[in-house]
Amino acid sequence: MMDPHPSLRLLEDEMGTLSEQFGSGATLPPKCFTAMQAMFLEYESRRLLKVAFPVLESFLNPLRTMQGGFIAAAFDNTFGPLSYLAARGACVTLDLHTQFVRTITLGDTLTVQATVVSRGPQTLYLAGEATNGRGKLVATCSANAVVVKSITPVG
Repeated sequence: MMDPHPSLRLLEDEMGTLSEQFGSGATLPPKCFTAMQAMFLEYESRRLLKVAFPVLESFLNPLRTMQGGFIAAAFDNTFGPLSYLAARGACVTLDLHTQFVRTITLGDTLTVQATVVSRGPQTLYLAGEATNGRGKLVATCSANAVVVKSITPVG
């Protein structure tokens, strides 16, 4: 097994700080991230996050390739933690634009690399690329996120 990227220690530290800031009700990473069996691969503080997602049977469409919605969810599950870390607080995605390039099949790994392209006091613009296990481009995505000042749970 490969040693984890050295930057993951920094990621763990920064996520721990955010968790303390949010209190006991926050789950970082969220359950939607862990449900996709995602694994952090690389992190550059407040700038870049790389995450691997195994292509599971439950993610397949009728043609037995990863459904586009799960590919979009992989981007969202990468942009989300990166936006929180970049903003040093909670963010909400305003839009998500995904362009599909090629299919990816069961047993492969979708790797998403996301970057913060622009960071303002209230908004972030993020961009990402998803590749298969051979390094071929599967999809691209961009998103805008807004930094929220306070979170009130709905329920």
